[in-house]
Amino acid sequence: MIASPDRTPLPRTFFERPVLEVAPDLLGRLLVRTTPDGPIVVRVTEVEAYDGPNDPGSHAFRGRTARNAVMFGPPGHVYVYFTYGMWHCMNLVCGPEGEASAVLLRAGEIVEGAELARKRRLSARNDKELAKGPARLATALGVDRALDGTDACTAEDTPLRVLTGTPVPSDQVNNGPRTGVSGAGAVHPWRFWISNDPTVSPYRAHVARRRSS
Repeated sequence: MIASPDRTPLPRTFFERPVLEVAPDLLGRLLVRTTPDGPIVVRVTEVEAYDGPNDPGSHAFRGRTARNAVMFGPPGHVYVYFTYGMWHCMNLVCGPEGEASAVLLRAGEIVEGAELARKRRLSARNDKELAKGPARLATALGVDRALDGTDACTAEDTPLRVLTGTPVPSDQVNNGPRTGVSGAGAVHPWRFWISNDPTVSPYRAHVARRRSS
């Protein structure tokens, strides 16, 4: 008999650790998005670690800005950014306050509330694609900048919470280069995913975007 996932909220101490410890340990955890229409629950299947000022691929590499301010705050909070003028992506801040490290939630399996996610992801060909990629995940959950700074470690009925779920054994976790990261940050194998999980997004190397004339 398979045990049911643990619905206990993850404590803040979980996120107070170094980002390279937190990132793979987030696999198998449950992200709960509470909406007026009901909850949507995602089992995390793919993440990427970003190590603040030590990481050229991080938004915090060049210091604090209005956009990335949440990264410098307490661990266990949600950092949401807007990219390419159309998509939102969601991260969980970790490490000691001020270090500005965070984990990007890249993909997951919708385990509850799929009917709500489908309404936001009309282009998904099946439920495995609902949250297959960071922008798709945020879209499926209805996450935008209004949720930037949300505390995900509370037991209260907040918009976003992270529950214990079922941690993934280390022998079922793969790692490799981060998707779309260029320059010196491209060498870090800080993308982690559950082996052979169909909701994991495909790896894509960075491709320089041409400026329109």
